[in-house]
Amino acid sequence: MIEVICNDRLGKKVRVKCNSDDTIGDLKKLIAAQTGTKAEKIVLKKWCKYYKTFISIMDDTFFLFFF
Repeated sequence: MIEVICNDRLGKKVRVKCNSDDTIGDLKKLIAAQTGTKAEKIVLKKWCKYYKTFISIMDDTFFLFFF
């Protein structure tokens, strides 16, 4: 299990626990369930890098960039 902390930059922080083999699309659905925002409207990015929905969380670039 991995815990990801997401910030919507409006003062709302969410901690989501997910499996390492989940995709970014699955992570968006978990975030949407906790925040009440539609999963299609959620954009996950770190600095200037946007993450596509088909990338798995344990992908090398995503894992090294987040942790």
